[in-house]
Amino acid sequence: MARVSSFLTAGFAVGLALASAAAPARAADYIRQGAVYDDTCGQAHVLNRIVNKFSYQVHHVPNLPQVAIQEFSDVRLTRFEPSRDPDLDAVARHYCRATAHLSDGDQRPVWYLVEEGQGFVGIGNNVEFCVSGFDRWHVYNGNCRTLY
Repeated sequence: MARVSSFLTAGFAVGLALASAAAPARAADYIRQGAVYDDTCGQAHVLNRIVNKFSYQVHHVPNLPQVAIQEFSDVRLTRFEPSRDPDLDAVARHYCRATAHLSDGDQRPVWYLVEEGQGFVGIGNNVEFCVSGFDRWHVYNGNCRTLY
């Protein structure tokens, strides 16, 4: 009986391993393959918003290099602040970090914040970001400290 039980346990473990290996990979368009990331931090719409806002920033802020973000790597959650009381105006916040690979070959840390339900007219998420070295007006307190 013990032999059958250990055989079934081993078979179950192998089945779980095969099922997880067969699951499709969920990677955003801008993330290098094999990167490990938090679901919220690595969502395609979050990263696309950063790419689009960064493009606007480099074209409209004087004296910034004219570069673009080509991809992200090392995307991860650094801190999570859950909504404590949904009846009050408490907002769940995901603080994230990634490495941006720029079109000039440079790599820069990107710090960003995803606030749930704070998008336009309360629909979707708000995304605030800071690429290290591109905050000329110190909106995020030099070296992006307010988004750590």
